[in-house]
Amino acid sequence: MPRPRLIALLLALVTLAAYLPVAGDSFLNLDDDLYVTNNRVVQHGLTRAGIKWAFTTLRASHWHPLTWLSHMLDCELFGLNAGAQHCINVVFHTANAVLLLLLLFRLTGALWPSALVAALFAWHPLFVESVAWIAQRKNVLSTLFGLLALSAYTRYAQKRSKDESRARESNFHLPTLDYSLALIFYALGLMSKPMLVTLPFLMLLLDYWPLQRFPPSASRVRLLFRLALEKWPFFLLTAISCVVTFIAQRNAGFVPTFQEVPLDVRLGNALLSYALYLGKAVWPANLAVIYPLQSQLPSAEVAAAAVFLMVATWLAWRARRRCPYLIVGWLWFLGMLAPVSGLVQDYGEALSDRFTYVPLIGVFIAVAFGIKDLLARFQIGVVPPAAAAGLALGSCLVLTEHQLNYWRNNETLFSHAIAVTKDNFIAHNNLGVEFLTQNRQAEALANFQEAARIKPDWADIHNNLGIALCQTDNPEKALVEYFKAVQLNPNLSLAHNNFGKVLAQLGCFQQAMNQLNEAARLDPADPWPHLEMANALLKQGRDAEAIGQLRETLRLDPDNYEFLAFAAHVLAAEENPEVRNGKTALWLALKAYALTDGKQPDVLDNLGMAFAGTGDFTNAQAATLSALHFATAAKMKNLEPLRQRLELYKKHQPWRESFLFTNTTPKEILKN
Repeated sequence: MPRPRLIALLLALVTLAAYLPVAGDSFLNLDDDLYVTNNRVVQHGLTRAGIKWAFTTLRASHWHPLTWLSHMLDCELFGLNAGAQHCINVVFHTANAVLLLLLLFRLTGALWPSALVAALFAWHPLFVESVAWIAQRKNVLSTLFGLLALSAYTRYAQKRSKDESRARESNFHLPTLDYSLALIFYALGLMSKPMLVTLPFLMLLLDYWPLQRFPPSASRVRLLFRLALEKWPFFLLTAISCVVTFIAQRNAGFVPTFQEVPLDVRLGNALLSYALYLGKAVWPANLAVIYPLQSQLPSAEVAAAAVFLMVATWLAWRARRRCPYLIVGWLWFLGMLAPVSGLVQDYGEALSDRFTYVPLIGVFIAVAFGIKDLLARFQIGVVPPAAAAGLALGSCLVLTEHQLNYWRNNETLFSHAIAVTKDNFIAHNNLGVEFLTQNRQAEALANFQEAARIKPDWADIHNNLGIALCQTDNPEKALVEYFKAVQLNPNLSLAHNNFGKVLAQLGCFQQAMNQLNEAARLDPADPWPHLEMANALLKQGRDAEAIGQLRETLRLDPDNYEFLAFAAHVLAAEENPEVRNGKTALWLALKAYALTDGKQPDVLDNLGMAFAGTGDFTNAQAATLSALHFATAAKMKNLEPLRQRLELYKKHQPWRESFLFTNTTPKEILKN
């Protein structure tokens, strides 16, 4: 086997083995819910409607249809198996490492420096975030297409250089197959993640070195113009992607104004980020999933970072003739990071490890080829540099394994982020959400309160505080938090929905309907406001209107077992005979039963009600007994209603109940 292929094989095997632990990792509540776990369209797999949605939605503040299709294919093949979806990320990352090795070897003909760059890329702990986070599929997928685009462009440029050396220089030429492939792969990369927008500039850097399409005798300005003109379709795609991304992020509310994040903070944060990324590349300690943006930056550190960057750029420029890989690698790093440097703010993050996934390749190139030149100049033997490289790569593997431990689940990830960063309100918020799912309400409430202390003007935190307060039986205090949330962000549909839900529970029906209607207006595709409106209408005895809202709920999400079970409950058990519909209730309950594999106690309970409503008391008893079995196994509280229903079914009597409001709490809680 030729050495490049053998090294590529070893690189792939070690990378796969290093990332094997992710097969046991869970979904995260940071973006994984947005992309997979709370995304019904994605969970349905590859459907005609889903494919259309992927190409038309701006959800997640990006237009990246291939990323959506990739997640849909995962769900088609593996369902909601988090381990399998993690492994697909690992496969993409491994493929990227091999492609990088082959690309650099084709560009330079230097095998060992290319292998060192690829190995650093494959095993550096700074890249764990891009691989161990399912929502970062867009990162590894776009990089795959980006490397394929550069590989095709390299073949095109090398053939073009040979042709030009034998014939005349021309500003115009028909696109070749390799050129067309490069353009197609670039488009696919942008359709996976728009961070590749600077790739055409990277192609110009590769023209300088190692492709050497800048002969010393030619006019540099004229040649640069010709090479840039050669890439005009790539620059056109860049411009289109930038416009679409800006529109998507602005519509999602992820582009803060200069009043919210002043220009001096953006510039200072960008300078600091460049320096910090380099520091983390050399010493990857205290890595976290979130580094929150600070409103005030230390002036001395910003100034030091600015001086460092200017000196490094000047030194690389001075050495461009003798060591061209230095300026290429340095500008690769600066340029590929530019879209996410923080000048255009997004999410309120100061920096993110995932942003270094492609940019740090430039630094690795400068280091690896610099070492190659030093060895040749000072005639150093093979053993010392090989030992040093082995030590560095071994350290990377050890640190990567250590970092992977923090990505097992939400609790390990966000607890670590809180431990290694300061005032991390995002980590506190997400850790609180995780504690809510574990029914650890006191710990959840403490984390939300800490997040609100750090960032009192963030609507999402107040919304989550309201949820935690409701779960601890403090609805009146929850109302205050929901009110703050909708005041801080009137476009937060979830807060309006939760606000309306609690108002309805307290009997403030008119105010509740106002909030729920606003939630439905803000997010017409969200079924939850319609479900809560149905609840509120049932409490008021407006049954016909309530059934209409239930129909709308099921139209928007026909395969949600919770919606199906509740609709079955109402149609089977409502005291009003004009509302009851036993056959429809049974059909809905059976569908919910099939979706939950017959193991969800509430669904089984409602199925029992539906069977009893149609006079089938034998199956009603069987379903209710199963509900009692699973509820007992899950250690659910208050099983007495289930036992009461079972006794009724034994007497061949159906279950009936009123949904009318009976709370004695005063109806007018708020004046407005």
